[in-house]
Amino acid sequence: MKFEKEQLLLYAVTNRVHAVKETLYSQVRDALEGGVTCVQLREKYMKEEDFTAEAVKLKALCKNYSVPLIINDNLNVALRSGADGIHVGQEDMSAEEIRKLAGREFIIGVTAKTVKQAKMAEAAGADYIGVGAVFPSPTKQGAIRITRQELKDICEAVSIPSVAIGGVNIENMKQLKGMGMDGFAVVSALFAAEDIQSAARSLISEARAVVY
Repeated sequence: MKFEKEQLLLYAVTNRVHAVKETLYSQVRDALEGGVTCVQLREKYMKEEDFTAEAVKLKALCKNYSVPLIINDNLNVALRSGADGIHVGQEDMSAEEIRKLAGREFIIGVTAKTVKQAKMAEAAGADYIGVGAVFPSPTKQGAIRITRQELKDICEAVSIPSVAIGGVNIENMKQLKGMGMDGFAVVSALFAAEDIQSAARSLISEARAVVY
């Protein structure tokens, strides 16, 4: 799948803790129906075999909507499932190593909290960077916060697109207008909603107003 910056506009990151009343699959389907532009499957505690099986199902689902499926951290799962790409942190495998193993068409995202990290990710072959945490995050309570100015500096320092991550919701998105990011990654604001499809529609509308 060819990667375009527009696919970062509303970037949904899964969190199994919210899959109580319905399955994770049905939650992702609702999010896709609502218009999310990218899906990241994040499973920190699942066995690799189960993680892969889940990724295969979600890949088929996302393909129906022409939306890329990104796997968090695990390259084996990403490659075995046929996912479109991977997102890695600073402590994970480098973008350069991933590119050698996965090929030119594979989407690689890297988390960056500083200008230096962003430039290194771009030089190593990343397709996009995830910048944050821009707000306090209920998902990653120990995440290092960055300021609005740091976000702006990071986005302006690289030519690859960027997505703001960390505690993003429909109320605080507008605080980041003019900071240069190409979209927003959301977790709880989407998957903890009573009506995920409706939440996705509202979030993407707000994201479009802020980014464009």
